[in-house]
Amino acid sequence: MYIIIYSILVLLVLLIVAKKRGWIGKSSAKEIETAKVSRETITETVNASGKVQPEKEVKISADISGEIIELGVKEGDRVKRGQLLVRIKPDEYQRGVERARAGVNSAQASLSNAKAQYSQAKAGFERSRLIYNRNKTLFEQKAISPAEFENIEADFNIAKAQLEGANQGVKGAEYALASSRASLQEAEDALRKTAVYAPIEGTITGLQVELGERVVGTMQMAGTEMMRISDLGQMEVEVEVNENDIVRLKLNDTADIDIDAYRGETFKGVVTEISNSAQSSELSMEKVTNFKVKIRVLESSYKHLLKNTSGENQTPFRPGMSANVAIQTKKVSNVLAVPILAVTVRSSGNETDTSSAAKDNEVVFIIKDGKAEQRVVKTGIQDDVHIEILNGLKEGEEVASGPYSIVSKVLQDGELVQKAEENGKKD
Repeated sequence: MYIIIYSILVLLVLLIVAKKRGWIGKSSAKEIETAKVSRETITETVNASGKVQPEKEVKISADISGEIIELGVKEGDRVKRGQLLVRIKPDEYQRGVERARAGVNSAQASLSNAKAQYSQAKAGFERSRLIYNRNKTLFEQKAISPAEFENIEADFNIAKAQLEGANQGVKGAEYALASSRASLQEAEDALRKTAVYAPIEGTITGLQVELGERVVGTMQMAGTEMMRISDLGQMEVEVEVNENDIVRLKLNDTADIDIDAYRGETFKGVVTEISNSAQSSELSMEKVTNFKVKIRVLESSYKHLLKNTSGENQTPFRPGMSANVAIQTKKVSNVLAVPILAVTVRSSGNETDTSSAAKDNEVVFIIKDGKAEQRVVKTGIQDDVHIEILNGLKEGEEVASGPYSIVSKVLQDGELVQKAEENGKKD
């Protein structure tokens, strides 16, 4: 008898514990989160990250080789157009100018000599021509013998050849003089390039050489990069945008810019350049195709920070700072919207019937009388929170908005549902 009573008591205790813990008597309804269909303002964005840089930046490279004997600037200096930046040891190039100038003088002397020889040859040719013409008449009158006329004609031909040779000598001397003058000009250009001047007004942002260092340069291509001059008055952010998003961008699109160095600040920008050619890179086994986009940082959005900077630079930013941008590609106001998690995809085909062609539809689950009703919708643009509903829903309707794992995969049309907060109240 006692054993029966004891067993009943133990069973009752187990039933109470099981009830408390939800092991028995638990509702079969799926616990979900809900939201109302409401009217929202949605801004579609393309997000990317990149670096801050000046819009205008000039690389200063060596055009000649040599040792730096004067370095007139340091990193961060403000320079004006035409200001001396670097002087390279000129001794070798001065000697080159002297050699080239001597070559010009020699060529000029050779030309004078060639012209004198031409004058002599021309005088001799004129005398031979007169003698030839006079004796030709006599020969025709048979006043002189054929042998005599042949000697006179030979002398005339020799004088004619000498004149032509002298003329070619003058031309050759003129070409030699022109070549010498060109060599002199190149030597003088090389000497001038031992002094490097600022091509624009700006700030030294990338000094890469030191006094006494040797630089390498040629006339045909840029040599050692010595420094960069940047106009810090106008800054931009250069980012890379994926090929799937680049088609949504256009010039003058506005952007919000977050720069890591200025936490809590959001700056405004505008798209000024969209690359037409892709920048391909390989990540693991897949190729990623991106396009470079440049966004100008609008001064009006950082003007309040200028009081903390020097009056020369007129910018709170430094080249190379990290930045994240959200480029606004489209904006709609007062449109029907639901949370992004409320929209999922379901197939309209019969999974057991292979003859029916399955079609994926965007759907939302409406909550009515404790049940989930699947409804096909057409969506528009979206932001980080909401997605636009073009048709399929009415304002004020209640939809399942989470959890993601249930809405996207588990929840079925007509299934019992229960709001998560209601279940919490019952417990």
